[in-house]
Amino acid sequence: MSAPPRPGPGLRIRLPQVAPSLREFLVTEAGGAVLLLLAALTALVWANSPWSGGYDRLWDTTAQLRVGDAGLDLSLHHWVNDAAMAIFFAVVGLEISREFTAGELRDRRMVAVPALGALGGLALPAVIYLLCNPSGPASNGWGIPMSTDTAFVVGILALFGPQCPDRLRLFLLTLAIVDDIGAICVVGIFYTDRVHPVGLVVAAAVVLAFLALRWLGVWQLPPYILLALVLWGAIHASGVHATLAGVLTGLLIPAVPPRPDQAEEVPVYVRALTEESSATRVALAVGAAKATVSANERLQRVLHPFSAFVVVPLFGLANAGVHLDAETLREAAGSSVTLGVAMALLLGNAGGITLAGVAAIRAGIGQLPGQVRYSHLLGAATLAGIGFTISLFITELAFTDEALRDQAKIGIIGGSLVAAVLGTVILRMLGERLPLCSPLTDEPTPRLPPRPWRAPTPVK
Repeated sequence: MSAPPRPGPGLRIRLPQVAPSLREFLVTEAGGAVLLLLAALTALVWANSPWSGGYDRLWDTTAQLRVGDAGLDLSLHHWVNDAAMAIFFAVVGLEISREFTAGELRDRRMVAVPALGALGGLALPAVIYLLCNPSGPASNGWGIPMSTDTAFVVGILALFGPQCPDRLRLFLLTLAIVDDIGAICVVGIFYTDRVHPVGLVVAAAVVLAFLALRWLGVWQLPPYILLALVLWGAIHASGVHATLAGVLTGLLIPAVPPRPDQAEEVPVYVRALTEESSATRVALAVGAAKATVSANERLQRVLHPFSAFVVVPLFGLANAGVHLDAETLREAAGSSVTLGVAMALLLGNAGGITLAGVAAIRAGIGQLPGQVRYSHLLGAATLAGIGFTISLFITELAFTDEALRDQAKIGIIGGSLVAAVLGTVILRMLGERLPLCSPLTDEPTPRLPPRPWRAPTPVK
C-alpha cells in the first residue's frame, strides 16, 4: 500500500474552528462595534456643535413608568444606563454561563492564562490610577480603567487583525469575560451609595425562585423573563445598581444542553402534525423543538443582536458627549484624572495582562491556545486597553462633579485610541512573521476512507 500523499503547496492544516455559537457571538460583537463607534462620534460632534444644548436637554428629559401609586420617574440618561444596560449585562452573563457550562471554556488549562491575565489587567490599572490620584474626590475613579470593551476589541480584530484570528479572539473573549466579572463586582460593591435591606431580601427570594425553576427543569423562557423583571425592580429599589440584575439573570438561566431523549421526541410531534394539522399540534411540535435548545442559547439569540445593535450604541450616544472646548481641553491636559485613566488603560492592561499571563504559563498552570505566542499575548494585552462602554459606565457612578467626568471621558477616549492603534500595529507586524494559521507541515495529510456508495473525493 502506498503512503498517503504529502500536502501540496496550497494546502494548510488549520486549527479546529471555534464553535458556531461562539463564532456568531463574535460576529455580532464586531458588527456592534461599528455602530458603537458611529454613535460615540455622533455624540462628540453633537455635544460640540451649535446645537449642544439640545444634546443635554434630550438626555435630561424625564420619562415615567407608573402602575397605580407605584412607578419609576427617571431621566432618559438613567433609563439607558440603569435599564437598557441591564440587557447588555444579561448578555454578558449568558455568555459567561454558556461558555463555562457547554462552550470553549470548559478546558480549565485554556482558561487559566486569560483568566489570570485578566486579574492582572484589573489590578495594575487600578494601582496606576491611584498612584496618579492618591486622595481627594479624584481617587474615586480607580475602577474606571479596569474594564476591556469586548465589542471594540473583537471589532478591531475582525477589521484589522491577523489572518486566522479565531483562537486569539477566543483568548480575548475569555479575558474579557473574567474582566467583566471583576468590573461587575467592583460596581456592585464599591460604587453603591446606600443599601435598603427590603429590596435585597426580595432580590434574594427571586434568585431562589430562579434556582427552583432550574431544579424543576423548566425550559420555557416567559417564567425566567418575568422573574428577571421583578429582580431588576427589587435591585433598583435596594440601592444597588440595577444592572446587577442583568448579570444575575444571565448566570441563572439554564445553559445545560438538553437531554438526548428530548431531541428524539421531536419527530413524534412532527409526524402527528403531518397526520392532522391543528393549532394544538403546531404548538406541541414547536415546543418540542424549542426544548432541544437550552434556554440560555434561545434568550441570547434574541437579546444579543438587540444589545449589540441598539443598547450599546444608544449608551455610547448618551455618554460619549464630552464638551471639548478650549478650557476643557486645557484642564484635561493638566489633569491627573485624564493622565491616570489614559496611562492605566494603556500601560496597566498591557503590563498587567502580559505579566500575569506569562507567570501562569511559567508556573505550568495553563497554556496559550493554538498558535498564539508570547508576542501575540503582548499585542492582545495592549488591545485590551480599549476601555469604553463599562469605563464610561463607571465614570458616571464614580464622579458627581461634571468637570471630573469630562476629564475622565477624555482620558478614556485618548487611552483607548492609543491602545487600539498600538495593539493593531503589534498584531499586524506579528501576523507577517508569526501567523496564527498552522504552518505547512510534512506530516501525512489525514484522509477518511471513502463511503462505499460514493466515489472518492480529493481532500481540499
